Amino acid sequence: MAAPAFQHVPAFQHTLKAPALFAGVGVHTGAYTRVAVRPAPADAGVVFVRTDVADRDNRVPVSPEAVCKTQLGTVIGNAAGVTVATIEHLMAALVMLGIDNAVVEIDGPEMPIMDGSSLPFLRVLDRAGRREQDAPRGYIEILETVEVVDGDKRAALKPADRFEVAFTIRFDSAAIGTQAIDLAMDEAAFRAELADCRTFGFLHEVEALRAMGLARGGSMENAVVIEGDRVLNPEGLRRPDEFVRHKALDAIGDLFVLGAPVIGRFEGELAGHGINNALVRALVARPAAWRVRTFVADLAEAV
Repeated sequence: MAAPAFQHVPAFQHTLKAPALFAGVGVHTGAYTRVAVRPAPADAGVVFVRTDVADRDNRVPVSPEAVCKTQLGTVIGNAAGVTVATIEHLMAALVMLGIDNAVVEIDGPEMPIMDGSSLPFLRVLDRAGRREQDAPRGYIEILETVEVVDGDKRAALKPADRFEVAFTIRFDSAAIGTQAIDLAMDEAAFRAELADCRTFGFLHEVEALRAMGLARGGSMENAVVIEGDRVLNPEGLRRPDEFVRHKALDAIGDLFVLGAPVIGRFEGELAGHGINNALVRALVARPAAWRVRTFVADLAEAV
């Protein structure tokens, strides 16, 4: 019989070997920000630091409770009211590359959108390199199904012996229609299947969003733009089902606010950042539904 998939997961925490540096505009604020993702000690987790804020606490540690807004992106904040927006694409890259601990220094209110996917983040993190740390990595193993339903939207975490992501979307636009994926997810699969899939939006929504102070930095350079039943981007889609694959990418980033990778199956149906965070909070509120599992002892036995 084949060994369970979780026997092959990395047993130790990792951080970066060197800083990863990048810059760009935020899709909603339009603000140009510079970012340095720096190494951090074992058990530090991911902490964002607003280097442009000097008059109050500028550190925003990532946690389920830190998520303070989920309209069109995931925003985290601290007790001093300092926030960082649109963290999900970097968070997806960090967790799927196995980066447990990092300090993300940013000199503005929103992460750069780059090309709208996680691929630019993978590239800069790859250049920085990874370093193993002398501390066991904790995995959140799902023991019981936890589900959140909101009208026709649904998100669930179910027991599985590996990390799996299943997602379904339905849009009236013929450019999207109904799309579904169901993938076993690890670093190689993320690189091959999801990392390059971009965020998307409808042209008719842009004016309304801009009136609300959103989408100020959005363009066809960093998003797939749809008008009616057609894609406006001259280069077209990177994949026929790029839309649902991006929603899966978002969900992976949203789950990493838990502070550890998941061993279990995520299922999303018409889900977005709001229900993703509601699911994370529902999981945390049910301690019997999960446990933190390490594999250092398993590794020692195997040796």
